[in-house]
Amino acid sequence: MENSAPAQDGFSGLARYKKVIKDTQAYVLAGKVLKIVGLTMEGDGPPLQVGHQCSIYSPGKKEPFNAEAVGFRENRLLVMPFGDLKGVSPGSRIVAREKEARINVHPAMLGRVLDGLGRPMDGKGPIPRGESYSLYNEPPDPFKKRRITDSLDIGIRAINGLLTLGKGQRVGIMAGSGVGKSVLLGMMARNTAADVNVLALIGERGREVREFIEESLGEEGLKRSVVVVATSDQPALVRLRGAYTATTIAEFFRARGKDVLFMMDSITRFALAQREIGLAVGEPPTTRGFTPSTFALLPKLLERAGTDEGKGSITGLYAVLVEGDDFNEPIADAVRSILDGHILLSRALAAHNHYPAIDVLGSVSRVMEDVASAKQKGMANQLLDIMAAYKEAEDLINIGAYVKGSSPKIDKAISVLEKFNAFLRQGIKEKVNFNTTLEQMEKIL
Repeated sequence: MENSAPAQDGFSGLARYKKVIKDTQAYVLAGKVLKIVGLTMEGDGPPLQVGHQCSIYSPGKKEPFNAEAVGFRENRLLVMPFGDLKGVSPGSRIVAREKEARINVHPAMLGRVLDGLGRPMDGKGPIPRGESYSLYNEPPDPFKKRRITDSLDIGIRAINGLLTLGKGQRVGIMAGSGVGKSVLLGMMARNTAADVNVLALIGERGREVREFIEESLGEEGLKRSVVVVATSDQPALVRLRGAYTATTIAEFFRARGKDVLFMMDSITRFALAQREIGLAVGEPPTTRGFTPSTFALLPKLLERAGTDEGKGSITGLYAVLVEGDDFNEPIADAVRSILDGHILLSRALAAHNHYPAIDVLGSVSRVMEDVASAKQKGMANQLLDIMAAYKEAEDLINIGAYVKGSSPKIDKAISVLEKFNAFLRQGIKEKVNFNTTLEQMEKIL
């Protein structure tokens, strides 16, 4: 019976209790702290595997705090805490807990705000007991993933019309700081036709969390959302765990047949947290200081989104904070190679008060060919061709050197430019569905 329940589907009936008994320690496995080096503690035990959980009991603290095994060095265990190291001293006890990191998931999570460990932080009481899901599920088998054939209405004109997303697609939103990616994510969370939103705010400034929830997401958006928050001041392990917690919650709703819109702001800070952990346990730094484990973890996390053999889907939108507006920096490059498309946000457009600042020529949706109608693809191609022609001749036009009639395509671009830019702009509270988007595209042409 135990083998009949997949790891990602939780446990029910007798199989659930068998799993609990199997993971329960009938005796205490313990060791002691020998020294602290930076963010990690070295201990002489207990015999844990990487990823296993433990508790640290210290004379300097009334309550034990939780930690995770992150590596080994010369037969010593390396553990990293989920909290502050203050009060830990040589000889503090390291006691083994459950083997596998798991989280309680329940439909009542909708409308709730959780911390990086899955605990409520909104003062609305505990989450009811539901199913137990592993935080580190394997991605679905490639041959069990349904093909992406249905479009997802995201409520943003520029994306619906020119960069159509499919249910189960994974897309990177690439931007420098202050270009409007958080506002864009909030607009999509409010406007989307998806059943459930799961938002992971990883490494954000504490001030921005409440602002995002109350302003960008709003009361209506929060009702069908689960928000997981791990702010920049929290330990790297909590920031890392926050990304896995949010992904696991999205998997739970997908398993229930829901179309989930999963948004992470940002995947860059997830990578920075793993770099911090990797360097602390002695990994060699590689490109721009990132450790090999950083690039190994990215596909493991990102491939968990998408479709599976059931009816549900996870459409993943991952914000990538590019360093110095360099869209070819290591994390942006690695993420772009894994995902099914990317949306570039341009600082130049933002400087001209053009919001959302989507660079439609530099962006791509790799599944649009499979989910958009022939008519829509034709209109999108025409508009992008016109825009590209205008960009090529923009300098000539601006200095008055272009002679009308020299190129029919450029003439057409000049005539529709104002309408096209108005189409690409959209107010924060404005919602535009698919049908309205296609009608507006037709009017431009």
